[in-house]
Amino acid sequence: MAQQGVQLDRETFSCSICLDPLKDPVALNCGHNYCMDCIKTHWDTEDERKIYSCPQCRKVFVRRPELVKNTMLADLVEELKKTGLQAAPADHCYAGPGDVACDVCTGRTLKALKSCLVCLASYCEKHLQPHYDAAPLKKHKLVEPSKNLQENLCSRHNEAMKIFCRTDQQFICYLCSMDEHKGHDTVSAEAERTERQRELEGSRQNIQQRFQDGEKDVKVLQQEVEAINGSADKAVEHSEKTFTELIRLIQKRGSDVKQQLRAKQETEVSRVRDLQEKLEQEIAELKRKDAELKMLSLTEDHNQFLHNYTPLPPLSGSTSSINIRPLRYFEDVTAAVSEVREKLQDVLRETLRNVSRTDTEVVVPLAVDFLRYSREITLDPNTAHKDLLLSEGNRKAARMGKAQSYSRHTDRFSNRPQVLGAESLTGRCYLEVEWRGLGAFVAVAYKNVSRTGEESEFGINDKSWALRCDTNGYTFWHNKVQTPVSGPQSPRIGVYLDHSAGALSFYSVSGTMTLLHRVQTTFTQPLHAGLQFYFGSTAEFIKLK
Repeated sequence: MAQQGVQLDRETFSCSICLDPLKDPVALNCGHNYCMDCIKTHWDTEDERKIYSCPQCRKVFVRRPELVKNTMLADLVEELKKTGLQAAPADHCYAGPGDVACDVCTGRTLKALKSCLVCLASYCEKHLQPHYDAAPLKKHKLVEPSKNLQENLCSRHNEAMKIFCRTDQQFICYLCSMDEHKGHDTVSAEAERTERQRELEGSRQNIQQRFQDGEKDVKVLQQEVEAINGSADKAVEHSEKTFTELIRLIQKRGSDVKQQLRAKQETEVSRVRDLQEKLEQEIAELKRKDAELKMLSLTEDHNQFLHNYTPLPPLSGSTSSINIRPLRYFEDVTAAVSEVREKLQDVLRETLRNVSRTDTEVVVPLAVDFLRYSREITLDPNTAHKDLLLSEGNRKAARMGKAQSYSRHTDRFSNRPQVLGAESLTGRCYLEVEWRGLGAFVAVAYKNVSRTGEESEFGINDKSWALRCDTNGYTFWHNKVQTPVSGPQSPRIGVYLDHSAGALSFYSVSGTMTLLHRVQTTFTQPLHAGLQFYFGSTAEFIKLK
């Protein structure tokens, strides 16, 4: 409390011009006190206008007041000085280089606390007080201290520029608006600020919306990166597992073949060895008998010869009668194994081509996995051409020789004998079509594909992709461009779609699946299956189990 009292004394007995303790204090009739020299110096600057005012309350005096020293106040100031308490502010309160100085302070100036846009002057805490106390000054606009206040003065008329000329896009004063800017589109600076502020807020909202959208897109892309990485990791894991199992299977089959070959080898060798041993015994017996006969032939006694001679029975056969096989015992096994190797290499080469062909495509599943993505398709009767007859729960269609009694519908194809599936296809889908007759088109198309004219035909526009199947082979069509396709003939066609990856594949399905054609693009809408027919042909979507 004592400290607050001292502070009050300092403020009470300080000059509001120099901010030092009053020296030769004088009191004006408005009640404010100043150093005699300070107020004289201040009024000396106002002699030209002959208008004298109080620096604090702005009270105007018609004549320059006579200044008389206030002896009582001077005595009080002297008593205050004797206590050793000085009213001088701390050094950090004075204006230095780069600071905005108070425009009222004389001598060593203090830092400005606020700037007034009406007075076009800056004030320290002491000299700012009238703007808080005097009713007329309370309406003034106070801002943070600014060195650029003089920029708000018209260089021509030395008046505050409170008007904005929209015609010339510049600030002007009231006199300018009556002179060279007369007739221009002018508004108050405050009104223009309000308008520009509104535009600024709109720009900020647009920027904020853009970066919010950008952040969402970044998150989506991050999710896509994670999805790609996850899919790739699963594919790598599945491939490693599959190839490991394949290697184990090959090793097992190799071991089985080796065991079978060794068993066959042992059997054949045993058979040949038995025959060899039998022949060797026969040869030894023949040699013994030949030796006996030779000894008998040397007998000179005729009676003895005839007595010992016994005619030999006919020989059972000779070694020359044995059928010796050519030295190609296991060449058929070698050929079979080589054929398996060639087929495996073909499969691996095709798999590698499929992977390298689809940089952004999700890896196509193995044939056994297609059933996971199978879709049952029914045909939409409202799209069927009048020459088509639907059956089998709208899964099958046939091109007839006469028109059917269909009702009129805007979705019906009128130019080509074709029909769309009712189900929209997104994500991963697999379906199979079995066709009979001269030929048919198996297609996918957007729902808004044209229904009339040549542009409605599947493959002749940019909204459909079609594989033509007939007895001569296959041709792929898209946007009037045809691409020859080679592959085994089959009445059943498989279609695999990965919508998000933009991958579309057609397969020939028989005992095995053979890739006929693959498309890599970007699908912008859900797709629908489609069929188009040669005369007398039929096609059916197969229920897969």
